Amino acid sequence: CIIHLIRNTFKLSSKKDWDAMKRAVKPIYTAPTVDAARAALDDLTEVWGKKYGAIIRLWESAWEEFTPFLSYDPEIRQVICSTNAIESLNARYRRAVRARGHFPTEQAALKCLYLVTRSLDPTGEGRARWTMRWKPALNAFAITFHDRWPNAESY
Repeated sequence: CIIHLIRNTFKLSSKKDWDAMKRAVKPIYTAPTVDAARAALDDLTEVWGKKYGAIIRLWESAWEEFTPFLSYDPEIRQVICSTNAIESLNARYRRAVRARGHFPTEQAALKCLYLVTRSLDPTGEGRARWTMRWKPALNAFAITFHDRWPNAESY
């Protein structure tokens, strides 16, 4: 998983080097092609190889699992790499379910999760404008996974 790869990179480096490491690692996972990512990894090796050999070994050993990630559109990669929104939504779901304890029917549970999702609007007025930042990613998902994506009529 790309998230674990990035997180483990920072676990293996000193906190004082995090800013420089972030600037050195970002070109790898944002590279447009595998060759560009490899060049960025070579740059990382050149700059940090002696001080943080374990980080280089980490990236090298995960390279075969990492390269399919680069075949996705940038919008999909951004969703995969930035799990904050997903983790926040899951935390809100867990909090709502924990507060209620149990549900009499599956429909009641789904209604609860729907209402939690609708309440994500920062204005509290129930507007779904917060989803607008997901539109490019949704379009990329619909194109990439067209065989698994629901038809527009089912929205």
